[in-house]
Amino acid sequence: MIDVSGRGTVFHELWHTKSVPARIDRASAEPEEATLTLAPPKGGVRVRIVDFPPETPELAQLDPETAKALFEQFGGAEHSTAKPGGHPFMHRTETLDYGIVLEGEITLIVDTGETLCRAGDVIVQNGTNHAWANRSGKMARMCFVLIDGEFEEVLK
Repeated sequence: MIDVSGRGTVFHELWHTKSVPARIDRASAEPEEATLTLAPPKGGVRVRIVDFPPETPELAQLDPETAKALFEQFGGAEHSTAKPGGHPFMHRTETLDYGIVLEGEITLIVDTGETLCRAGDVIVQNGTNHAWANRSGKMARMCFVLIDGEFEEVLK
């Protein structure tokens, strides 16, 4: 369990594989997690649960440089795509992601708009530029399965 922002956003790292298909053998043990890393291993998969506290006005007003520094804390600075006037936690990874809302409500922000997501909703992102904003006033919890991908040249 890692509080990545100092503001209550907590990552619960559950498991990762270093390749697909995953190696299944008697000698393999739980994979080590030396540090928190946003993306899955190259060619692998990462499963995590994230607790999102309600977004504060101060958090929503972070400048892109400060937001990028927060992403750096969990190995994701290169994924930050924040721009002045936009949501500070916009980011894009070269992954196929399944996001499942377990508790609460959270808003998915993409380049073309926003969608309110509630418990039970499943969001599939295919290398999408996005951010998550908890505007509900209550904690939200999501499970993510991130699968390493490779952008088509035109999408890089």
